[in-house]
Amino acid sequence: MKTESLSEVHATVRTDKKGWRKFMAFIGPAYLVSVGYMDPGNWATDIAGGSEFGYKLIWVLLMSNLIAVLLQSLSARLGIVRGMDLAQASKNAYPKWANIPLYILAEIAIAACDLAEIVGMAIGLNLLFGLPLIWGISITALDTILLLFLLKRGIRTMEVFIVSLVFIIGFSFLIEMFIVSPVYTNVLEGFIPSSLNADALYIAIGIIGATVMPHNLYLHSSLVQTRKFERTHEGMKSAIKLNFFDTTIALNLAFFVNAAILVLAAAAFYANGYYKVAEIQDASELLNHLFGKAAPTFFAIALIAAGQSSTITGTLAGQIVMEGHLNLRIQPWLRRLITRLLAIIPALFTIIYFGDGALGSLLILSQVVLSLQLGFAVIPLIHFNSDKKLMKEFAIKTWVKILAWLSAAIIVYLNINLVIGEVFGWINSAGENKIIVYLLVIPVVLFCFSLLGFIFIYPFIAKTDNRKSQLPHGQAEEFIIGGPIVYKHIGIAIDFSGKDQKIISNALNQGGKSAVYTFIHVVESAAASYLGKNTQDYETGLDLESLKKYQLSLENLGYKSDIQIGFGKASTEIIKLSKSNEIDLLIMGAHGHKGFKDLVLGTTVDAVRHKIGIPLLIIN
Repeated sequence: MKTESLSEVHATVRTDKKGWRKFMAFIGPAYLVSVGYMDPGNWATDIAGGSEFGYKLIWVLLMSNLIAVLLQSLSARLGIVRGMDLAQASKNAYPKWANIPLYILAEIAIAACDLAEIVGMAIGLNLLFGLPLIWGISITALDTILLLFLLKRGIRTMEVFIVSLVFIIGFSFLIEMFIVSPVYTNVLEGFIPSSLNADALYIAIGIIGATVMPHNLYLHSSLVQTRKFERTHEGMKSAIKLNFFDTTIALNLAFFVNAAILVLAAAAFYANGYYKVAEIQDASELLNHLFGKAAPTFFAIALIAAGQSSTITGTLAGQIVMEGHLNLRIQPWLRRLITRLLAIIPALFTIIYFGDGALGSLLILSQVVLSLQLGFAVIPLIHFNSDKKLMKEFAIKTWVKILAWLSAAIIVYLNINLVIGEVFGWINSAGENKIIVYLLVIPVVLFCFSLLGFIFIYPFIAKTDNRKSQLPHGQAEEFIIGGPIVYKHIGIAIDFSGKDQKIISNALNQGGKSAVYTFIHVVESAAASYLGKNTQDYETGLDLESLKKYQLSLENLGYKSDIQIGFGKASTEIIKLSKSNEIDLLIMGAHGHKGFKDLVLGTTVDAVRHKIGIPLLIIN
């Protein structure tokens, strides 16, 4: 099994070039990360902040961006030096019991992010084409196909696609700025920090969650490993430097987009007396009312581009988190479908029970959920980059540590304030249902606070040697040469696909004349699925005659053989017949199809190999 993060694209981009070509070879990973900083969830928080507080929260946006640049550069450093993504490093450093809740929290954050993206995509389609929101949300499930196509074409193709979408977003908002014409002296005043009341704090935390997205920290630490560079001191030093440039440029572009949205909301809505614009649809209608059709059109185009680009990177992050924390690898299309369904269900539920108007509030809530997850990703990231025994000369300097821990403290402090305030709010408004808050909500909150404390303290008290022994994929065992392995009963799975001669020959080479050979064939007709052993159709008769011919041929050559026929699903029947006949080696042919046919026809070999406890030889 491959152990690299995103193994299908690991070290696939060459960087052995000179000058600007070398710089361009490293450009890309941060752009994939940056789209997460301009997804529809950001739009909701920026529009809400700009319409309600004018330009006053621009300093929060700038602070969030500076924190994002710092943390993303640490994420890239971890991936370059350790050759691990953040999820793998967490699995390596923390006890197994702690990794499970860390994984669950990361998945919740990714689902919250995906929720924002599908809602944004649906709203964009609604604004541009008049498509009902419920249909737009349903259609977003189909973008799984686009992700699979891009992955097969390689990481560079995906980066070009994403950068193109980022260009569309940036160009759209550049035009929006010309249309809206904000007062730039007022914009500059927004960079001066100001105090935050309760409502402003909620929006500010949403902005931080939308800007410093936790799943992007997992993503970036993996994407930097797609570059193939010399793993020497100079090679890693150069990679860290060039990735820092990549991060700074990409995230400042994302800051421009976020600032443009907030400025747009302040100039268009706050300045005109519309102080509570939390819905993206309302924002589009007001833009149309105030500035004509051009403004909402570019607004919708940028929204669709933001949603589509963010959903692709969110899927990659989900794959990284699952593989890193659980060492579990599943098909990308299935991973994508699971993530998408986790997001689609609450979105559909919201529309059906609360109406289209509640989607804006749902978007802001999703960003607050992202922010609440931040501490669980940021604290381990700082610990890993500070560890001199593992990072050696690339461990971060004291001043960087201070800035990183200060950033983490700000994030955690704001989140604790928010959680405590929300819990007390629920208690006060719950009436007779207070018991539910006490029994369900408070224990979960206390557990999360305890887990946060544990992941902060544990690296200080655990010995580095102990943590290093917890390898992500186990260790090589001591190898001892034994005697030859003799197989007494060999199963031969036959499907009459034209490869039988090769499969049978390989089987005979494994067992010789001392073994017993059992031909296994499964009838997969419609009748076989329903009638099982009682099937007497034409296909069953032909298959039985063919098996008997193979049996007779082997017996004429002096081999002992038998036949077994199953009915229904091939993988299930092969496993059952192998076990019931006490076969000690199974030989199968490769199915001969791939890609879309795998999805439609299934992969018998994969299904069989996971469920039998005997050696399996596959003949291609």
